[in-house]
Amino acid sequence: MNENIQSLSALDGRYCDKIKELTPIFSEFGLHKRRVYVECQWLVFLSKGLNLFEAADADYKNILSIADKFDGESAAAIKAIEATTNHDVKAVEYYIKEQLDALGLSSIKEWVHFACTSEDINNLAYCLMIQEGRGVVVKELEALLIKLEQLAHDNKNIAMMSRTHGQPASPTTVGKEFINFAARINDELILLNGIAVEGKINGATGNFNAHLAAYTDIDWPAQTQTFLKEYLGLKQLKYTTQINSYSYIARILHSLVRLSSIIIDLDRDMWNYISINYFKQKLKSGEVGSSTMPHKVNPIDFENAEGNLGLAIALMNHMAVKLLNSRMQRDLTDSTVLRNLGAVFGYVLLGVKSTLKGLNKVDISKDVIAKELEVNWELLAEPVQTVMRVYGEENPYEKLKELTRGSKITASELAVFIDSLKCVPEDVKETMKQLTPDAYTGAAVKLVDQYFKEKA
Repeated sequence: MNENIQSLSALDGRYCDKIKELTPIFSEFGLHKRRVYVECQWLVFLSKGLNLFEAADADYKNILSIADKFDGESAAAIKAIEATTNHDVKAVEYYIKEQLDALGLSSIKEWVHFACTSEDINNLAYCLMIQEGRGVVVKELEALLIKLEQLAHDNKNIAMMSRTHGQPASPTTVGKEFINFAARINDELILLNGIAVEGKINGATGNFNAHLAAYTDIDWPAQTQTFLKEYLGLKQLKYTTQINSYSYIARILHSLVRLSSIIIDLDRDMWNYISINYFKQKLKSGEVGSSTMPHKVNPIDFENAEGNLGLAIALMNHMAVKLLNSRMQRDLTDSTVLRNLGAVFGYVLLGVKSTLKGLNKVDISKDVIAKELEVNWELLAEPVQTVMRVYGEENPYEKLKELTRGSKITASELAVFIDSLKCVPEDVKETMKQLTPDAYTGAAVKLVDQYFKEKA
């Protein structure tokens, strides 16, 4: 039997292959691996950076190899130790000490976890996980952005009737509607990528108590800043209790909430456009749309994306708010919540991938879109009444409202109305009569071009 079919979570079951790039990052294995990495880097820094004990270059290489060679057996060894310690970070410490013994470095093993509280290691491990996980999600978001930009560029000249309140409205172009979403996602990606990942390694209550008890002459805030930046690539969080304040996580999650909501907006629009036949879905041999209605081709990718992104938003909103709260100097509620970060990133990644899959399966129904414009001449009520205002026609809005509201009109009927105008010059009337719904797209094409020009 396939083990995944018995998974409690759909992420580890039905969807596991679709988010497999996140598994080595956010799994318990991934957490242990990064804990070991942080501990080993700290151990090297204590000697190489602070000269607290002597070690050779070969020793540094051996220390770092403990992290580099970390695998499933390593994680299992930590779990075995944890069965006795009932403390996962202490189990990591003991595991590293065992590895140092095996490498002939027993003399330095008591420097492992020097002056650290568990959260000094944990928060930095999560920093590294989030940094890498963000990279995975951003890569997929960038692929979605590229697809939207391609669709915008290729279809910028295809006129399309808009719908406001679900009713016929001033025309746009297919490309302009795609660039609207591209611009929103592009702006948010810039913000997401600009959020610094912040870590702390300042002891049990954030004051370097143990550090200074051992070495009063070391500027620990400055030295740990160097460690975080040069050894881990992180920004120092200076003012904390025992735990990271997690403001950077809240910023990242809130950015992902906005991105997820924008993509849900796109998914819903695509669903609606498919339902009115503006877009048609490519057929795939063997696929079934309905168990009883053979004709159906359902927009399941956009629906899947909307559902998974909705779950992600719910989790992210809770996490972003909850992680900012901790009783006094520390409680354990953050630990429980942080262990679900993989689910958050998993649902976001699923949603983005499903949206991209859906976009890759649609074609534009140019004939349907063109026909809708041909039979909706009342869309030109807006430009006609606007020109009437310019030349002082009496009650322009009201006259067009009487002519068109809730009614269909033809090109000839609109031409008769234009000819009846008293104040509009004849040459302007002729220009107005030449206007067609498919040509009334304003600056839509120009705006698409402007997007690419500004981005270049």
